[in-house]
Amino acid sequence: MPLFNQKVSPGLAISDDTDILHFLNVDGANKYVDARTALRNSDIYSIVFQLSADLANGKLLANMPRAQGILRNPTQTSNAHAFWQSMYAQLLLGGECFAYRWRNQNGIDMTWEYLRPSQVTPFLLEDGSGLIYNINFDEPEIGVMESVPQSNLIHIRLLSQNGGKTGISPLSALANELQIKDQSNKLTLSALGRSIIAPGVLRIQHGGLLSDEEKASRSRQFMKQTTASNNGPIVLDDLEEYTPLEVKSNVAQLLNQVTWTSAQIAKVYGVSDSIINGQGDQQSSIQMMGNAYVKSLSRYAKAITGELNNKLNANITLDLRSAIDPLGDEYASTIANLQKNGTLGANQATWLLQQANYLPDDMPEKEKATTQVQPVGSDNQLKGGEEDDNEDSENHR
Repeated sequence: MPLFNQKVSPGLAISDDTDILHFLNVDGANKYVDARTALRNSDIYSIVFQLSADLANGKLLANMPRAQGILRNPTQTSNAHAFWQSMYAQLLLGGECFAYRWRNQNGIDMTWEYLRPSQVTPFLLEDGSGLIYNINFDEPEIGVMESVPQSNLIHIRLLSQNGGKTGISPLSALANELQIKDQSNKLTLSALGRSIIAPGVLRIQHGGLLSDEEKASRSRQFMKQTTASNNGPIVLDDLEEYTPLEVKSNVAQLLNQVTWTSAQIAKVYGVSDSIINGQGDQQSSIQMMGNAYVKSLSRYAKAITGELNNKLNANITLDLRSAIDPLGDEYASTIANLQKNGTLGANQATWLLQQANYLPDDMPEKEKATTQVQPVGSDNQLKGGEEDDNEDSENHR
């Protein structure tokens, strides 16, 4: 009989080799950036909100009715848009997001539950055939669920260093930039607070023997005199001289020097800094910047649909047309150009616009244009010609 109960490990821990180096490095505290702290930065909040909202505005389309049903209504605690935006926001902040699939006995998805990264611990099976997870649920009745197979979990990853098992947070590349941003903000606030300390200098001639209390008293008396005169002319005697200060603050230069951090944050997320009220590329047109933003969204869309296709065994696509063209004007302009070039017929163009809900389905048919055709060779013209011939014959006579 063994003296101790040995607990078998559920699997191999998935860790990065650099974790050991950072453990030995006293300066390794700056490696990780908390998502809650990062969202206090206005630039990161703006990028994460816009990207997650635009991805959530897209339509997840599946070729199977069951998969389409769970994608359209994934959770019971929130609406579909809020659920997917929360998933995408966590994906952008942490590099990966999780959702547990509650399924019935037949394996059909009933509802999905959003999980924070702190609730999930992934492990690699000892034979390397797959992943298992330990999940700590918030519900007391469920508690901790160990050795959960990967088929029961939606695990979307971005960039990975271990073959796609886990994702890397984009915030890890912004540790230095965020520290510089915080220090520059403190410096700017300090410069703003000290740029208007004194309105001027009141110099007392032959007053070198005055104490600090007497100088402070004379300053208060001078300000009281200025207030009592309703901001009128200042009257001084021969023993005093007042010189107003010309404040030459470099606060604006400080603000210009720290704007590069906004461009760095936008670069990490693969978008232009124009979406966070930056100057952007002055040589690019609005259409070119829009195309670049669409490419950025498509990069994240591939990571999302790749995981959903694997877990739901369906062909799932993320239609971003409603996100990048909410009014549908660009789509209608493209259809009009195709019809103008002869690629599409008028009925085909109308059908496509109706399928995109740009035109109503019960739209009446187009009225046929009525044209007036002039008769050729009428009697009046013949008579006119005969009269001309008669007149010519009379002239010859």
